[in-house]
Formats: sequence, C-alpha cells, structure tokens
Amino acid sequence: MIRLVKCSILIAVLSITSWAQMKVVERMPVIGHNAPATSNPPPQNNGIQYHGGPVMNDPHGTNVYFIWYGDWSNSPVPAILTNFIKNIGGTAYFNINSSYYDYDKEGEKDPVVNRINYGGSSTDNYSLGTSLSDQNLVDILASAISSGKLPNDPKQGAYFVLTSADVQETSGFCTVYCAFHGYDLESNGGMLPIGFIGNSDQCPSACTQLPHLPTPNNSVAADGMANMLAHELSETVTDPFGTAWYDQNFNENGDLCLWTFGKTKALPDGALYNVKFGRRPWLIQQIWVNARGGYCALAFDE
Repeated sequence: MIRLVKCSILIAVLSITSWAQMKVVERMPVIGHNAPATSNPPPQNNGIQYHGGPVMNDPHGTNVYFIWYGDWSNSPVPAILTNFIKNIGGTAYFNINSSYYDYDKEGEKDPVVNRINYGGSSTDNYSLGTSLSDQNLVDILASAISSGKLPNDPKQGAYFVLTSADVQETSGFCTVYCAFHGYDLESNGGMLPIGFIGNSDQCPSACTQLPHLPTPNNSVAADGMANMLAHELSETVTDPFGTAWYDQNFNENGDLCLWTFGKTKALPDGALYNVKFGRRPWLIQQIWVNARGGYCALAFDE
C-alpha cells in the first residue's frame, strides 16, 4: 500500500474492475524522508494494528514475478535484483514479516511464511512508451499474463513492474515517490498484488540512500531498487489489499522504519551495507517488528 518518497508516500490500494480499468481507492499523504514518530507505542498493539484482511501466508510461500519494462540491455540490474529476490526468503530479515498474521478457519493465528520463490520474469520493450500512468502498470501485467509470459497466480503471486531509467511514471515518480504497491482486481474476481519499482538512476538523490558509487553491488540503480523492493515486498505480504496491517495513520510496516538502516558495515571500497543474502551485501531499510511493543530492526530477534 505504500509509495516511497525519498522514497515514500503511501499510494495504498489500486484496484480495477477489469483488465482495462483502474480505480484508485486510497491515496495517503507524503510522510517525509524519515520514519514517522512511533516511539513508545502502546505495547498491547505493537504500534501497528490488524484490520481483518488477509496476509500472504500460503504454506509454500509467496511467488514473486518481475516484469522488466523498457531497455535493460547491457544493464547489471536484472541479474543483481534476481539474485536479491532468490535469496531474501528464509533470512532473518524477511522473518520479520512472520510477526504478522491473519486467522485460519479455527481462529488460530496464521502468520506470513518466511519463504519467497522466484517465479520468473518477462520483458516489455516499451509497449506503452516511456511515460506510464498507474493504469498502464496493470495493462502491462495483463499483457504479460494474457500472452503466457507469466502465469496468473492469485493464490501466491506478487508481481513487480521494474522500469529502466528513461521511463517516467506520471503520478509522481521521483518527485513524490520511488515505488508503490497495490492490487489489480481482475474481471474474473481474482486479486493480484502488483507493485512498481522505479529506477534509481533517474533520480539518485531522491530514490537511493547511496546516490553515487561505491555501492554494495557497484550499481546505484540496483542497490537503490533493492531497498525499494525490500520495502514494498514486506508491505505486500503483510498488507496485500490494504485491509490487514497498518497503524492509525495508514503506515505499513515498511513506512514505520522508512529510511532507517540500523547498524552498517563498510566493504573494502568503502560502500556501506547492513545485511548479506546469499553471497551479496545489501543496504536495505529496517522493517517494523510486530512484537514486544514494536520496533525497527533488520531481523526478528534484534
């Protein structure tokens, strides 16, 4: 539900009644560059509240699909972010999201599963030009599914449109937000979570903590987009349709720790990082833990 503005404002939930129409059902105001004030939250609700809707807790995990929109030839970004998504599941970092839950048929808590499966990707070579609207994003997703490039996966799927640096998102990319998530309501009644991850190279001073080299993976775009993806993925699995977990100001678990990175370390070239997934280092924001009064962390047990 959140759009990042350096990154982050919450656009919240996008829904459409068919592949051809989109209705924006909620937009949230800019919350600034830093995390909102959440010190000393009431311990009975951990500073974030459950509103009755589903989380993504299929026992087999969440399947993440990428749509690479624009020109990605000779770019290191797809390989780096594919490595990121293949390795984030099962980590202490993503385990933070298992502190969020809905309820099963027996009334027992059913938490988000700490598992991410890379479901594959498709490419789209400017089918709708270099200036996109929010509606265009679901059109791009619809095309990828109807053409058979990606599966229709309403049970476990989360889809992200990632754009090359020459692509504009006209509702405020780089000036109001860097990324967002919402959902696409199909004509057949299934709901598909969808997110937008803008390219940090278009506005590095606005959309990445490290606007110039060195960065952990030697790419301003990839490292900036990895941070956005961590934010949006955590919010997608804990609040896919804007009906599950957010606070009284509609802040989700990524927003409550916006642009806070905790303890960092330096690589030999001076690039800062705070976690390692697989063999790569990353600098990604903290996520709000829904336990012990609530707190920002890079792992559930911090």
